[in-house]
This record gives sequence, structure tokens and C-alpha cells, in this order.
Amino acid sequence: MRNWLAAATAALLLSAATDMADAQEVTLKGITAFAEKTFYSRGFERFIEKVNADGKGVIQINYIGGPKAMPPFEVGNALKNGVVDIANATGAFYTNVMPEADAWKLTERPMAELRKNGGYAYMANIYDQKMNAVLLARHIDDNPFHLYLTKRIAGPDLTGLKLRITPVYREFFQALGATVVQTAPGEVYTALERGVVDGYGWPITGIFDLGWHEKTKFRVDPGFYSAEVSILINKSSLARLNDAQRKIIMDAAAWIEAQAAETAKENAADIAKQKAAGIEVIEFKGVDGAAFRAKAYEAGWAAISKQSPEHGPKLRELFAKAK
Repeated sequence: MRNWLAAATAALLLSAATDMADAQEVTLKGITAFAEKTFYSRGFERFIEKVNADGKGVIQINYIGGPKAMPPFEVGNALKNGVVDIANATGAFYTNVMPEADAWKLTERPMAELRKNGGYAYMANIYDQKMNAVLLARHIDDNPFHLYLTKRIAGPDLTGLKLRITPVYREFFQALGATVVQTAPGEVYTALERGVVDGYGWPITGIFDLGWHEKTKFRVDPGFYSAEVSILINKSSLARLNDAQRKIIMDAAAWIEAQAAETAKENAADIAKQKAAGIEVIEFKGVDGAAFRAKAYEAGWAAISKQSPEHGPKLRELFAKAK
């Protein structure tokens, strides 16, 4: 009798402890690969605010910051290894972990379509295998890259120019004859100021956040590719959440991704600000403009297929514009 009572009491205590553990507020560690409060971090910061507001007593995200807390190109590995639980980054910053992530820039279909046509599911499997991660939401979309310069050029020939790059446009700029230098965003202003580089690639938005407009004289049109910034969560961290905690994360992710269409308004606003700041537009028209964009996508997909012959062709089939 005593043994039965002891066993029953132990079971009740264990059950109570489990219930208490389930009810405990969980805190995730979050980081961004971009400077805090700048355009490419603000969507993530809004996501965190929503999770923390909806998840009081259930789940919270401790936002540890951006590049001052961790170099941008180390974020992918940190997420994979569980050093952080949740991250805001672009695929170009973790190609050392998952080369296929660079395909996001070549997407010519909206995220909603990729979730329907199998593109997201295909990529999700690669994230699972190579990064131990789940892509929760792409909150920047339809945000074209441009070439920005301190010198005028007459046509789509970059021979003799030294340009700052990330992996996003390395192959494209090299195909046009440029010498390229990869640096973190925080080093670009000084490189421009000292004449170490003659320009850089960057999306249509964000140069004012970083002060680069002060050293920029020209923007080259048309734009090419589309910037991708997404929120990812470590797979093991997600698995440890209970249903209520997971729902708060997933609902907030769906909410922020649904607002990606607002990027177009930000694009228009920054185009106007660039004009007001005296940044001149060098526009390649007609055949030159078409060839410039075609070269960008040709170089981009060739690089993806070279780095990942297993997945590159399939990603192109799912991500490229329907013929």
C-alpha cells in the first residue's frame, strides 16, 4: 500500500512539474545580420514586437542586436549550431553554409506563389538538411538591386572599376569586367570615402540608413534581381516549443510576410530621396538595358548551378518567371 501511494505521489509530482514546465515562458535569442533599426532590420523588429506582445507569459524573443553583436557572415553558422535561436538574414550572407540560399535573389515569382508551386517546400528541405533551420517568412520582396557609383560610365562595361560586393552579384559584376571586393556593410562608407572602391551593389532602399548617399554620385538603371531578407528559426529550437508557443511564432511570421508588398512604397520613397540628394541616374535603355538584365540572370543561375548541380536546375524551374 505504501509503495503504491509513494508511486502515485511521485507520478502526480512529475505530472505537475511537467505542466509547470509547459506553462513556463520560453525566451528565444534573436539576432539580425543588418544594422538595427535600418530598413532590412525593421521588419524583423516588428515581428519581435508582435511575438513579445502576443506571447507575454508564453514566449518572448530576446533581441541581442545586429553586426555589433555578431559579424553578418557568421549568422548562418550561429543559427545552424544553435548559438542563436532565430535570425534575420539574407541568403547571400550564409552561402558558406547553404549555397542554394543565393537562389532567393533570382526569384521572379511572389512568395505566395512559391508556397503553392512547391518552390518553398523544395527550399525548406534544403534548409532542413544543411542549416538545421526553418524559413519562417520572407519580409522583403520586389526590392531590386542596383549598381551605385562614384564615377560615370557610358555603358554596361565595368572594366577598370573596383566594386564592393556580397555574393549576391559577384559573378554578374565580374562578367561585366569589374574587380570585386567583398566587405561587410559597415565597412562600405570608409571604402568609398578613401577611394578603395568606385561603387557598390545594393538594393534601391537602404543607402540613407547607412549614410552611403553622401559618397554616391550615380545609380545605374535598370535594377536587377530582388533583395531577399527572411526570418529563420533553428529547427531544434522550434521543436522544443509547445503548441501555443509555436502558434505565436507562426502567426507572427505569416503576419509580417503578408506585409512584404509594402516594400514597393519604400522603393518609391527612396527613389525620390535619391533624386533630391543629387544622385544622378545612368539608364541603360533598349537593347543595352535588356542585355544588362539578361546578363545578371544568366550569371546568377550559372553560379547557382555550378555551386549546387543537384539543386540549381530545379530551383531555376521553380523560381524563374514562367515562360
